[in-house]
Amino acid sequence: MDYKKVAFNFTSIQEYQQDILIAELADIGFDTFEDTEKGFDAYIIANQFNEIALKDVLINCIEELQYTYLITDIEPENWNEEWEKNFTPLIINDDCYVRATFHKHQPSYKYEIVIDPKMAFGTGHHQTTTMMMLYILETEVKDKVILDMGAGTGILGILAAKRGAKEIVAIDNDNVCYHSAIENAALNNITNLTSLCGSKETIPAKAFDIILANINRNILLDQIENYATVLKPKGNIFFSGFYETPDLEMIVAHCNQFNLSFVHHQKMGDWVAAKFVKN
Repeated sequence: MDYKKVAFNFTSIQEYQQDILIAELADIGFDTFEDTEKGFDAYIIANQFNEIALKDVLINCIEELQYTYLITDIEPENWNEEWEKNFTPLIINDDCYVRATFHKHQPSYKYEIVIDPKMAFGTGHHQTTTMMMLYILETEVKDKVILDMGAGTGILGILAAKRGAKEIVAIDNDNVCYHSAIENAALNNITNLTSLCGSKETIPAKAFDIILANINRNILLDQIENYATVLKPKGNIFFSGFYETPDLEMIVAHCNQFNLSFVHHQKMGDWVAAKFVKN
């Protein structure tokens, strides 16, 4: 899969202005952001890139600022090489160790997860993935049937399986993610994770105890009704992939329409994860 990188350089920008811009870029498909000395880099799947939409965002958000941006193509081979050079093992909550295939086995941790992303999102390093993993670590998942939407590498479902989940259905609309989840499940000797390629129409007609959805705000708003339909009463939904303002309030209001009650949320950097329960 090819990506495009848009490198933004600013003469001066306030943190809140950058947060607003990143939120707007996420709404038009950008999925990864990296701070740089003079601004930040934003990444998007190449076939989702629309320069007109980008210019509209810039006009609406930062028209008064002095800035430049440079668009470059990122080939899959280069992306993976950069990932391998910069990927470091990750420890979450002192008992979950996430590593790549080229790192040493660490048997001292209760849960060890081996991930080979292959361009799929989700190594645990992004704040949204970390917060979702923290929710899984503090939630009773043993013998639960779990739906993981926007599964990426399958890391959330793999952690749930290692904690005793009965069955995991992992869905992503990206074919690379679909295969990545299958391969990563095999790397971790997980046999009860089913990977499906698709979107909300792919959700099986069965009841789930827990739903995980680490996607952007607009997709969540579009799919919440589908989640509510397949979630068991008293079941939990965990969302991430959005910001506190204005996203969280919008998601809470939409969930209320489908008997999903807000419980609490956590924040890491600019990102938010939230827990809901079905009434």
